[in-house]
Order: sequence, then C-alpha cells, then structure tokens
Amino acid sequence: MRGRNLVMALYLAFLLLPIYWLVNMSLKTNQEITGALTLWPRELTFDNYIRIFTDPSWYGGYLNSLSYVAINTVLSIGLALPAAYAFSRYHFLGDKHLFFWLLSNRMAPPAVFALPFFNLYSAVGLFDTPWAVALAHCLFNVPLAVWILEGFMSGVPREIDETAAIDGYSFPRFFVRIFMPLIASGIGVAAFFCFMFSWVELLLARTLTSVDAKPIAATMTRTVSAAGMDWGLLAAAGVLTIVPGALVIWFVRNYIAKGFALGRV
Repeated sequence: MRGRNLVMALYLAFLLLPIYWLVNMSLKTNQEITGALTLWPRELTFDNYIRIFTDPSWYGGYLNSLSYVAINTVLSIGLALPAAYAFSRYHFLGDKHLFFWLLSNRMAPPAVFALPFFNLYSAVGLFDTPWAVALAHCLFNVPLAVWILEGFMSGVPREIDETAAIDGYSFPRFFVRIFMPLIASGIGVAAFFCFMFSWVELLLARTLTSVDAKPIAATMTRTVSAAGMDWGLLAAAGVLTIVPGALVIWFVRNYIAKGFALGRV
C-alpha cells in the first residue's frame, strides 16, 4: 500500500512540476531566470502580472480569446442539440453515413481550412473579428458535440417523449423543461470539450485575426524584442492562460465524471 501511495505521489509531482516551474518563472526577473538555477524566486516580483493587466495588448488578448470561445461554445451546443436529437430519435436514408461524415470533419487538421476561411472571411468582412474564429471552430466542435450528445440522448427512453406529447407538452417546451435536464451531464461534457478545443487552438485563431481580435495565444508568440525574449512575462501569461481552463474543469467536474461513466466519451 505504501509503495502504491509513493508511486502516486511521484506521479502527481511529475504532473505538477511544469505548473510549479511556470509559476516560479512568472515571479522572477529575466536576469534571475537566465542566470543560475533557483527553485524559488530570490527577488520576488509581480511586475510581469502588473504589465499584463495594464497593457491593452495583453489583457485585450484575454478578452478576445474569452469572447470567441464563449460564442463558439454557445453556438456549438445550440446547433448540436437538435442535430443529436434527430440522430438519436429518427432513422432516415443514409443517417449512419451522414453521422460518420459529420464526425470525419472533426478528424481533419485545422491547417486544411485555414486558407479557405481566410479568403471567405476577408471577402465578407468577418476577418479580424471574434465571430471569424468562433464560426471556424464550429466546424470542429459541432461534430464532436453531436457525437457526445447523441450518446446521452440515446440512453433516454423514448417513452418520455411520448408521455410528454400525451400530456400536452409542445416540443420546444418538452425539450427545454424535460429532456435537457435529463442530459445535463452530456451538455456539460460537450461544452467542456468545445471550450477546451477553442481555448487552446492557435493556428486558426492567428490566421483569422490581425489586430482588433488578436487572441492571447498570438500575443504570447510575439514577445521577442531587441532585448531578447521576455521569459517572465511569457510565464505570467501562461499562468493566467491556465486559469480559465481550470475554472471550467472545476465547475463541470461532476458532469465530466458522469460523462465518462455513462456517455460516449
């Protein structure tokens, strides 16, 4: 038993070491980072975080990222819910082939669609807006959300639909007040995966934005100056980038556990 606990402790330490080192670097000056190896800051400084919260190019990047991620998550779940319900409740010619084709879009690398999206959004005036990135990410998140939600919906007995119709519920009322609470775990899991993909995706976010809607990930890749790389600033930005994902995991942790146990995850 002690050996198992020791192995688990070593494994957790191995996982937490990069995060600790990132926090450690964010509280140091560049001179200390590039100097001798230290396990903790000798000269504690919060200048890196102060610069992020006072420089519009930095905190603006966070706001841009959060805006298109939120838009994408809402759109993806909103589009996936009726599609997943149709796949789970109705059978039509080519439904399995359509379902597989929809999911195959998720398997394509984002680089394949970067140039078409850039050309299309430049033509219609969506380039360098949060909507450009949000809509582009829907191509990948909607199929994934449909696949996850269809597994949860198929587990709900069809008798519930029939009973609600007999009781006089309209379909929108039944779907919102009865059906969606039954698949709340699936919605939470799908929203989590949509959020995480959109939050960490870099290629499309950089290609489809320039100045006004530039995400934080793009800002982090442009920190080289005449003085060299600003390691402390990059580390502080990395720490703050982890926070939204950690908060989302905290709020949907119970849904994720149920999703792995019951759903198609």
